[in-house]
Amino acid sequence: MSKPKLLMFRDDYAKPAMDMLRNRFNIEICKTSYGKMPTTQDIIDCIPGSFGLFYSATKVEISEDILKAAGPNFKVIGTMSVGYNHFDLLLLKKYGVRLGNTLGVPTEAIAELTIGLLIATARRFQETNRELKTGGWKTWTPDWFLGSGLAKSTVGIIGYGNIGASVAEKLSCFKISELLYYSRSEKPAAKALGGKLVSVDELVKRSDYIIISVALNKDTEFIVNRDRIFSMKPTAVLVNVGRGKLVDQNALTEALQQKRIRGAGLDVMTPEPPTLDDPLKKLDNCFLLPHIGSSTFETRVSMAVLTAKNILAVLDNTPMPNEVKIE
Repeated sequence: MSKPKLLMFRDDYAKPAMDMLRNRFNIEICKTSYGKMPTTQDIIDCIPGSFGLFYSATKVEISEDILKAAGPNFKVIGTMSVGYNHFDLLLLKKYGVRLGNTLGVPTEAIAELTIGLLIATARRFQETNRELKTGGWKTWTPDWFLGSGLAKSTVGIIGYGNIGASVAEKLSCFKISELLYYSRSEKPAAKALGGKLVSVDELVKRSDYIIISVALNKDTEFIVNRDRIFSMKPTAVLVNVGRGKLVDQNALTEALQQKRIRGAGLDVMTPEPPTLDDPLKKLDNCFLLPHIGSSTFETRVSMAVLTAKNILAVLDNTPMPNEVKIE
C-alpha cells in the first residue's frame, strides 16, 4: 500500500520528527529554494493529492484556492507555531481540515527571552555595546548611560496565558513592587504572586514596564493603540513578544522618536522582516530582535516533534496532542 503524500516547505527539521514522518508519508518539498518563502502559487502547484501540510516559516495564508487545489484527501495542517492567526478557521472547517499547533512547547524559551529583552532595553545594552565596540568608551562619569532597574518597579503584563504566567513567575525574583495584568478573567497563579487584574488603560498608565504576550485576534489587534502609548509614563519601557499587530507601530515609533517613553524592546513587528528604511532601526531607544522567541535547540526539536505527532494522529484517526478547536 502506497504512503500518503505530505507537503513540507523544507526537510531539515529535527531528525526525530523527520524520521517519524518519513516512516509514514511520502514527503514532497514545495518548489521553493531554501531561504525563500513559498508563494501562494508555489503551494497551489504542489499541494494537489496531499493528505496534510507541515506548515512553518512562511506568511502565506492558506486560502480557499489552496484548499480547493489540495483536493478531497487533504485532512490536516500541522503548524510549527503557537499562533494560528494566519489561518481562517471557518474556512478550514468548511473543507474538513483539522489544525494542530504547538501550544505550550515554546513557553519557557519565549519567557526567558522576554526577561532578557526587558533587561537589555531597560539597561541600554544596545547603545553601550556599540560605544564599547566603536571607541566611545574612553572614560567614565557617574551619569554615563544610566538605565533603569526592575527592583521596586511596577510591571504590567497584557495577556496572562502560559507565557505571561511564566514571565510573571520569573519577575518575582527581581523584587518588583507591583504586578498588574490584563486578562479575560482573574488568574489564580497571578493572584498567588500578588498580581492585580486591571484594565488595559490602567495597566499602561501605571506600569514602569509593559510586557505584551497576548494572542493576536480581532479583539486584540492594536490593543496597544496610539492613545494608550501616549498615556504611558515617560519612563516606561514596552516589550512585545506577542505579534506585531498588537501595537500601533507608527504611534510607537513617534513616541520613541519624541522620547515620550523611555524605550521599547521588540521581538515581533510589522512587517516581518522590517523594511531596510524602517525608522525603528535608527533609534537607540528601541532594541529589535528578529522574532527569535522560540529559537533554542531544545524548543525547536520539541516543536517539530509535536507538529509531526499532530499530523500522524489524524492519519491514525486518534486525538491530536494539540488541536486548535474550531467552533
